[in-house]
Amino acid sequence: MTHDRSPRIPSADVRARRGRGALSNHTGRFEPRRTDSFDDGWDTIEAEAERPATVIIPEACRNPLTTNDSPDVPFDVSLNPYKGCEHGCVYCFARPGHAYLGLSPGLDFETRIISKPDAPQRLRERLARRSYQPQSIALGSNTDPYQPAERDLRLTRQILEVLQEHRHPFSIVTKSHLVLRDLDILVPMAQQNLTMVFLSITTLEPELARTMEPRATAPAGRIEALRRLAEAGVPAGVLASPLIPGLNDVELDSILEAARGAGASFAGTALVRLPHEVKDLFFEWADEHCPDRSARIESLIKSAQGGRLYDSRFGKRGVGDGAYAKALHQRFQIACRRLGLETGRTNLDCSRFRVPPRRGENLDLFGETPTD
Repeated sequence: MTHDRSPRIPSADVRARRGRGALSNHTGRFEPRRTDSFDDGWDTIEAEAERPATVIIPEACRNPLTTNDSPDVPFDVSLNPYKGCEHGCVYCFARPGHAYLGLSPGLDFETRIISKPDAPQRLRERLARRSYQPQSIALGSNTDPYQPAERDLRLTRQILEVLQEHRHPFSIVTKSHLVLRDLDILVPMAQQNLTMVFLSITTLEPELARTMEPRATAPAGRIEALRRLAEAGVPAGVLASPLIPGLNDVELDSILEAARGAGASFAGTALVRLPHEVKDLFFEWADEHCPDRSARIESLIKSAQGGRLYDSRFGKRGVGDGAYAKALHQRFQIACRRLGLETGRTNLDCSRFRVPPRRGENLDLFGETPTD
């Protein structure tokens, strides 16, 4: 079969590691040299750590907010406290971003996590600008704000505290049960129509999840997180995403049914995206973990992407093209109508935004509105 992937010299270091999604750590596409491990006959490869440690690298942050003009995503402003993600989802479209840092989109992406410790303060400063106009902020649009590093660093928690203080609307997408830690913020914000939470559920099969997204919360834990959010009064939804033809697309209806049963009130979906290095990493994984289906998966992805493994055109990313993609979309719409799940964009309330006090300003007697 002809592949759209980059030709690779076979590497002795392409192998599964417990708790990691990527099988390799090939050099990023911008580096002048490429390095690959190989077995020199002295068993040095086997002597390397099977479970490479995670390293947190702090990075200064000037502006934590990123604006978006793509019609393919349902938000205009996003905030990501971390670059890289220890969840290790092998299909993650954010992996190529690590190449801009001189790191590999492979194992480096899930073991070299860039944190933004000053993001909460920079956010506060941004909100205080006279020119600032509030729009709902999407957390988790690129990497997961509740990945394992958040347990200790608590950057997402600090960001939510800033948003709560100033009544700023936000949405969250996560694969982690850790989101329940912040119910004390999410519940009162939800009561003011200021927040909503999506749980991303790719599969209900524990074994598939364990290899494909090894450090994310198990599927049952994500369903339970949905249930507890809904019971607490936080608007909760499911992202049956990404759909990978020939691998997990058969689970679409069962994922939506399980989420609805747990209290989800809205849903979304997206076709798998394999930009740049991700296609190589994904099919390394597929050849290792489901070799009998790898060629079939590739063929179906191409049939849903106009003959490509990835279509970067606006309006096609995450949507696809052709009969297979249309059939998946129709299945999603039919299932959502049957289950009573909303699929449109939900608007949060921006009118409650409270401008932070600026330097030299005084609050009124009720602490509500700064005066010049």
